[in-house]
Amino acid sequence: MFELVHILSTFSIGLFAGALLTEGCILVPYWRRMDASDFFRLHGNMGFDLFRYFAPLTVLAVTMSILSAGISLASDAPVIWPLVAAGLCVVVLSIFFLYFKKTNDKFAKHIIQDSQLPAELSRWAMWHWFRTVLVMIAFAASITAAI
Repeated sequence: MFELVHILSTFSIGLFAGALLTEGCILVPYWRRMDASDFFRLHGNMGFDLFRYFAPLTVLAVTMSILSAGISLASDAPVIWPLVAAGLCVVVLSIFFLYFKKTNDKFAKHIIQDSQLPAELSRWAMWHWFRTVLVMIAFAASITAAI
């Protein structure tokens, strides 16, 4: 049972990491090059779609990593790496609620002044890369647990 749950956990974390890398390497630089009016229009059109894409990936990675860590604790399986993976996934979920949820809402409602957009997108990118690195470390920890 642990092996199956752990494989699914590793897969879900890896999928989440890949999605965050894609967003960071393709979408974020594109957004930062856009005029403010174009960005707000685009975000208005696709912001909710991005949420609908990332929400299940996030929930799956967090849930499966916690389940994997829990099964590790309850069995003879080594526990440190599944706990590291789960802990980092929980931190990434927390970052969403502490920063991204509010900021994405400001983008959607065009509450941010056009002149403030470049600075906010820079801040958004910094937080995005921070969470991406955390998920990549969680993925490495999850892989390490299987070795």
